[in-house]
Amino acid sequence: MKPAWRHAGLVLAGGLALLGLPARADTQASSHRGGTLRLTAASSAGTLDPQINYTSQYMQLESVVYDGLLTYPKLEGPAGSQVVPDLAQAMPERLDGGRTWVFTLREGIRFSNGAPVTVADVAASLRRIFMVGSPTAGSFYGGIIGADACLRAPAACTLQGGVETDAATRRITIRLNAPDSEFPYKIAFGHAVILPASTPAHDLGNDIAPGTGPYRIVSSSPDRGMRLERNPYFHEWSETAQPDGYVDGIDYDFGLSEEDALTAVERGQYDWMAGLKPLDRLGEIGGQYTAQVHVYPLYGLLFLPMNVNIPPFSSIKARQAVNYALDRRAMTILYGGSGIAAPLCRMVPPGLLPGDGACAWTQGADPDHPAPVWAHPDLARARQLVHESGTEGQDVTLIVEATAMDTSMGTYLRDMLQAIGYHARLHPLSPAMELSYAQNTANHVQISLMGWYADYASPSNFLDTVFGCENFHPGSDSSINISGLCDPVVQALVARIRQAPDAQAAQVLWQQVDGRITRLAPAAPMISISYVDLVSPRLGHYFSTSLYHMAFSRVWVR
Repeated sequence: MKPAWRHAGLVLAGGLALLGLPARADTQASSHRGGTLRLTAASSAGTLDPQINYTSQYMQLESVVYDGLLTYPKLEGPAGSQVVPDLAQAMPERLDGGRTWVFTLREGIRFSNGAPVTVADVAASLRRIFMVGSPTAGSFYGGIIGADACLRAPAACTLQGGVETDAATRRITIRLNAPDSEFPYKIAFGHAVILPASTPAHDLGNDIAPGTGPYRIVSSSPDRGMRLERNPYFHEWSETAQPDGYVDGIDYDFGLSEEDALTAVERGQYDWMAGLKPLDRLGEIGGQYTAQVHVYPLYGLLFLPMNVNIPPFSSIKARQAVNYALDRRAMTILYGGSGIAAPLCRMVPPGLLPGDGACAWTQGADPDHPAPVWAHPDLARARQLVHESGTEGQDVTLIVEATAMDTSMGTYLRDMLQAIGYHARLHPLSPAMELSYAQNTANHVQISLMGWYADYASPSNFLDTVFGCENFHPGSDSSINISGLCDPVVQALVARIRQAPDAQAAQVLWQQVDGRITRLAPAAPMISISYVDLVSPRLGHYFSTSLYHMAFSRVWVR
């Protein structure tokens, strides 16, 4: 998942105090029920279409507006990474060794426009994933029978043979071409939310689709912000999956600078900010507002995807040169320090594969002889590789978000590219457009600064989602594989993983994929990251989940 914002942070002395009470009191009877949660962000995060938007900023918000058959629970800690039933009344039956999954739709659920949710809505929503070109259509749902035809001709998508429904029993049967042990995790992801069958089969832009969650979006302006209010047809069917919220409304305003937003949250004018914390104010946050800051680990990283299909990075030696030249310690400092970031040399963050810290891109190391940890950049080796690649002296443009932290990192990276032999320039873009611009091959982006974190806790979210052939779509704003890598060895290994008999066998194969991706160097991993929140003094019962971060339905305002 691409963050629409990334956080700078700091080590907080004495630990972090969570506000309020533990997990749950009955929200409908709670004395904390009511009020308006006030959020702020520098800008909007693109389309409101929940099956297309792939930014943390909006997926976090949409988690209280929309539901899928399954979901990631609004629970703290590791439990928040496990799949639970949502619009399905129970976990699906797994048949044919994982080729067939049978769900039963809950009774009595309505969309925010009052219409009942039916199995026809479920089937239409699954087809719509392909019709609208969802970024994960190929990687997550391409294994459904009939998906190949849908990917070739989206407008004619039927998923015939792949999705069958029975209105009388409320059963939905999904058949796959091959077993996929991770399929429930993919169905739980936000792009598989259920919308009315009448939802147009195109990007909704700023139009609002009815949802089933406790809140509904009642107005939205991409320039000014949006307003959410309670869904009058919502009733809590699963407190774990979709709890009834404490607040009655959510105001989400756009346009404040990072400096002004931070000051406004400190003073309680806003309750939460989606944005970077200015580096020159980290000491202030840590020293004066410790009780309002919350830090927790994240399966996330910052990296530099390089376009393998155009010069100079069509040369593997040029891509290796960037990896060797990168000062990952400097990137750690610019992100906010060692308390929330660490040098990273592989495209998998710590905790998902054995060998955390191993580095092929440091002095004295290479993909065949990795070092235990990253130590120093190797500029001399990088310059030699650029010379050998025949790309020395070429023009290179680096795309970054126009935020204080990304611009600081980008300035360093531009100087680094110049130091190893390129004529480099920096091109900052609005956070709302950087991802779509970098993804579209028509823009000929050579290298960009990106953040990514797991859609669910698996190496596949980094090694397959970011580099799979099925996620490269020339000319599209929804081409997650920004580097354009399409390697048959990687594809064959991933196909074997999907049929692996157990997690241990899959992990061995993922290590092979990791090694292959490292060797091909389609990107330069920079740092692994933690997540930093700043909230107002009036916000209580601070609650964060592993996927959707601060849960807007779990917190209250005083």
